[in-house]
Amino acid sequence: MDTRGGPARAGGESRGPPPGSNDFGCRPSASHPNPVVLAHGLGANQTVNWQTFGPLLKNNGYCVFSLTYGLPGKPLPVYQPGGLLPMEQSAKELSAFVDKVLGATGASKVDILGHSEGTLMPSHYVKFLGGASKVDKYVSLTPLWDGTTLVGASHLYALAVALGLSPGFNGILDPVCGSCRQFLRGSEFLTNLRAGNGVFQPGVTYTNILTRYDEAVIPYTSGLGKGKNVKNIVLQDGCLLDLAEHAGVAADRNAAGHVLNALDPAHAKPVPCVPATPIGS
Repeated sequence: MDTRGGPARAGGESRGPPPGSNDFGCRPSASHPNPVVLAHGLGANQTVNWQTFGPLLKNNGYCVFSLTYGLPGKPLPVYQPGGLLPMEQSAKELSAFVDKVLGATGASKVDILGHSEGTLMPSHYVKFLGGASKVDKYVSLTPLWDGTTLVGASHLYALAVALGLSPGFNGILDPVCGSCRQFLRGSEFLTNLRAGNGVFQPGVTYTNILTRYDEAVIPYTSGLGKGKNVKNIVLQDGCLLDLAEHAGVAADRNAAGHVLNALDPAHAKPVPCVPATPIGS
């Protein structure tokens, strides 16, 4: 199991796929029959988010695909932040992309690896847009199934709703970031996601990978899930030397080991404890 992947960096081309990703001539092997689709976080894009995991998965024999979703307008010339549209819209983009991947590779299902918003947005696709029949394993880095209370924003928004001020609040925020208020604990998006049979859909295997040092998902335990098809991993439970914070998990070698095990549980290997700084290994 090679957990080294490629160099993690925050630069590079503003819109291109990360190394190892989007080879539509790739044909899945018998040992790794599911292509892996990468879903980035809020304000990131496929380029910056997956400099580690794109080459990591390619080096370990997977067909890897990524997209930048949720763009509110024409692409910017320098850095292109993604994930800014309402997640329901981005989920439709993901649905079309998964169909493209399945058509190109001949696979019957994909696995999803998401980070931050890329853990929540695909859940709408899986639950409401028919994705449950097309997704096998769903691996989440720094998920927030119960939202975040970052800087008290969820409480402020709840107060605005109670006072009838939410239309004004939404009118200011939504044109800039239509997904932002959907992350807040108690949001309509999360309420709908958790209703009925809940977030975690039958037939899909979920792995949640959390860090206690998450400064964006507050509390970090928002990323814990319940169910027979759900496994939770807190990085520091297996490695006290791992100080990775929210963004750093996307470049973390300990997380990489857990991701590879989640995608191929039949050949899971012990994950060594590699010291990691807050920004990753």
